[in-house]
Amino acid sequence: MSAKITFFPVANGDMTLISLNDNDDTNILIDVNIRAAADNPDDDTCDVAAELRKRLKTDSSGRPYVDVFVLSHPDKDHCTGLCNHFYLGKLEDYVDEPPEGEEKKIIMREIWSSPMVSRRASKNHTLTDDAKAFNSEARRRVKLYRENNGININDGDRILIIGEDEDQKSEGLEGILIKQGETFDTINGKRSTAAWMRVLGPFPLQDEETETTLRKNHSSVIIQYHIAADDSNPDACIFLTGGDAEVAIWKKLWENHKTTTDNLKYDLLLAPHHCSWHVLSSDSRSKCDDPKVDADAKNALSQANEGAFIVSSSKAIKDDETDPPCHAAKEEYLTITSNFECTGEYPNEKSHEPLEFLIAADGPQPPGKKKATPKVAAIAVAREPLSHG
Repeated sequence: MSAKITFFPVANGDMTLISLNDNDDTNILIDVNIRAAADNPDDDTCDVAAELRKRLKTDSSGRPYVDVFVLSHPDKDHCTGLCNHFYLGKLEDYVDEPPEGEEKKIIMREIWSSPMVSRRASKNHTLTDDAKAFNSEARRRVKLYRENNGININDGDRILIIGEDEDQKSEGLEGILIKQGETFDTINGKRSTAAWMRVLGPFPLQDEETETTLRKNHSSVIIQYHIAADDSNPDACIFLTGGDAEVAIWKKLWENHKTTTDNLKYDLLLAPHHCSWHVLSSDSRSKCDDPKVDADAKNALSQANEGAFIVSSSKAIKDDETDPPCHAAKEEYLTITSNFECTGEYPNEKSHEPLEFLIAADGPQPPGKKKATPKVAAIAVAREPLSHG
């Protein structure tokens, strides 16, 4: 199977599936936003749950699964539908015969998430039932890891912690902890030859003033995925995704990586926070007469390789005051590359389908289109060795 990256049309939300070209046909699902309208057969909203299920394999018991589910942060538009469509709990309690009219729930063999993100988010707003359920499941898996000393952790129980927790709460979890700045290539308990990842965020606990800024800007899990097309092309697509990370985060990433820009390179970028202006500027467009783009934040997001694409997972982008998605932000991205796609406009504004990129030897290929030359080009990144043991 060819490697692919599929962006599901979920309005202003994220739901992205990475399908790897390996013997296991490994799938990594980043966030989920399955709204009630998408589940309603009488509504013309794209049935993204059905589209997802078409792309998943089943195990020997006929249960659908993703190898990894990544939660960038626990906002509603990144975890809606989790309880309705995904299995939470011990696999021995899985119901093989669901009630009439319901489908088998999707197993998450492994989950990746940062406890720091959840703590920052919970101080600003009340978590939804889906977010609370995810946090409970993450705690269950961590508890099991501690009790078993990391031995004999099976499908449905695995977890990787992305970023260090506060107050030394990560002690004893070193085997499943990936710190900011580290790279790793273990997916669902196995070393992968089809992908490796670099963790760029969230940042560890900062001083009080910085923490206020990071909470305000939705400090999300930020990962640079290096995806192989085949054995001969191990770095065919570098995919950068950062949830709802806003301007303060990207400024800090530029400060940390402006001399090591390979760490920010991409062939495919998921525009953070659904193409919001607040990713690129701290100036309010409604309160400021002449809002300015922050040069450092834009530099961090401008490390596009030749032929790079930027995708906005959002509603259609209008030239009005809406934010997100913001038309002015789109215009800034178009100065980085002319290859810009929006899930709310594919294939058109009235009818939406998943936007699927095939990962070929020369990079990501969108459906039915040829790659254009970007206005900013950079150098591809070579594969790095594993840095997390």
